[in-house]
Amino acid sequence: MKNKDITSAILGSTFFAIPYIGLSVALAPSLVIGGCAFVASELMFSGVKTKDKLKNTNKSLYQKVLEARKEQKQIKNLIPKVENTETKQNLKEINETINKILEEVEKNPKKEKSLNNFFDYYLPVLIKIISRYDEIENTRLTSKDEKSFMTKAQNLIKDTNKAFKTILSNLYQRDIMDTDADMKVYELMMKADGIVEDNIIKNEVQDEK
Repeated sequence: MKNKDITSAILGSTFFAIPYIGLSVALAPSLVIGGCAFVASELMFSGVKTKDKLKNTNKSLYQKVLEARKEQKQIKNLIPKVENTETKQNLKEINETINKILEEVEKNPKKEKSLNNFFDYYLPVLIKIISRYDEIENTRLTSKDEKSFMTKAQNLIKDTNKAFKTILSNLYQRDIMDTDADMKVYELMMKADGIVEDNIIKNEVQDEK
């Protein structure tokens, strides 16, 4: 058993024993508490392991992700200050998408090649735009120039939301294609072994029609 599994098991046992033995909580709830503690510990150590591995194998990407996390935090801190409801929602979705992109590139460093502009340009310039937008919004100025800037910034943030989702989708595209090929081979093998009918392929042909 690995060190992280041992630690998780100890934490799970502890969180089971305290309510069950120490606080006389019923068995079932105590088991649930212990199980939740074990799963949470596994997830926590898994995340740490991924980051440590990246730090040791690809320091350049590790530094990029580290900087991107700081930029993501800046965006997150700016969200509550934005008053426009639609823009605030777009920024929340942008923040979530950035997190998913970073998690994916941490797990699959080879995907960094398609993210150069994302790291080097989009994130830092986006923060600059959002910060200036917040400043202008707080001034309550109503001149033609200020109104024009606000509209342009809101539209740009909206477009960025769509663009970042496209970036995330593209990261998964190759994985989807590979898995789709695996599924077709898997199905054909089951059909060849006589353990399933040709339902999936038939349905796929019908859908294409």
